[in-house]
Amino acid sequence: MDFGRLITAMVTPFDDKGVIDWDQTARLMDYLIEEQKSDSLVICGTTGESPTLSEEEKVALFEFAVKHAKGRCKIIAGTGSNNTAESIQLTAKAEKCGVDGVLLVVPYYNRPNQEGLYRHFEAIARSTKLAIMLYNVPSRTVISLSAETTLRLAELPNIVATKECASLEQVAQIVSGAPEGFKVYSGDDSATLPAMSVGAHGIVSVASHIIGQQMKEMIEAFLNGRVADSAKLHQQLLPVFKGLFDCPHPLPNPVAVKYALHESGLAVGSVRLPLIPPTEEEAAFIRNLLP
Repeated sequence: MDFGRLITAMVTPFDDKGVIDWDQTARLMDYLIEEQKSDSLVICGTTGESPTLSEEEKVALFEFAVKHAKGRCKIIAGTGSNNTAESIQLTAKAEKCGVDGVLLVVPYYNRPNQEGLYRHFEAIARSTKLAIMLYNVPSRTVISLSAETTLRLAELPNIVATKECASLEQVAQIVSGAPEGFKVYSGDDSATLPAMSVGAHGIVSVASHIIGQQMKEMIEAFLNGRVADSAKLHQQLLPVFKGLFDCPHPLPNPVAVKYALHESGLAVGSVRLPLIPPTEEEAAFIRNLLP
């Protein structure tokens, strides 16, 4: 399974009552696929506010996304949690919806050791035929999936990729030791080009909601050997990469990108509590980031 080079971790549109807005979900998907050149969409990831979506909402979003995409891009369902049995159950429901793969985050809060992490992901992988992308994000989970454990998991036939938010050193270590066909994705927009320079396949992105086309150009320039051109594009896009998370101080995702989409004419609504909308100062900063 190849999820492509540019994967967007899609926000979940809400109406003014905080209910999923299906019309805007369809519009956003069309925009991300056709205008921002996303190869795949992650549905119900962290950027999609998965912690505040019910299981029923998640399954409805998986089903809707598959039907609306109509094969124009791959659909990756966020089914990971810190409860192995719960992740197995949600993954089974996602498989019935027809998704192309699942994204499984490192278990958070209960802090398993590396062997526990291996067994968690192994159990889910053995329960499904779906392609699996691991998701290592130590800033959110406290613990980190080591390169060694990732490489053990990469030997399982349906674990095909990882979204890596640790160090470039770890990206390089995984790339160098991975079996053929296993792909490493950066999970940090600002590290897209640096990660690809050490062998990463692509990016699972937030910024691609608003600068996806430019990011695709940067990636293609690098792949075509136009390294100086790709570096120049990286430098131009860096303020957006950083600004969506530090505007002008750290702001939880997806607060900034949802506001940016709103300012770009896409009515995706606000965020659910415990997240809150940007302040006036933050909103002004985000508006200045827009291309």
